[in-house]
Amino acid sequence: MTQTKELPHPTREEIRIEAVLHALADPVRLQFVRELNRLGIPVACGAIPLPVNKSTRTHHMRVLREAGVTHVHPEGTARITALRKEDLDALYPGMLDGILGAKR
Repeated sequence: MTQTKELPHPTREEIRIEAVLHALADPVRLQFVRELNRLGIPVACGAIPLPVNKSTRTHHMRVLREAGVTHVHPEGTARITALRKEDLDALYPGMLDGILGAKR
């Protein structure tokens, strides 16, 4: 039985505004985060449809995770993604809601 390795994530204290804004500046990543926020629950990475291929999706998921916008953990063969709303709200009050609520 193979064990899936836990992915690296920044701690709350390591999350930087520049990385968060960069991650959310991409329309595909912003679409994913908006949907994750709307659902309000962690989901498998592939559960939210995106207009990109699998390798590009993997890149987008990595950028969001490394910026501290999402937390990804393995669950069987799936990777479950959760929005780090609590961490982002604690560090940058109102920022995430403002970005996610902005007109498209």
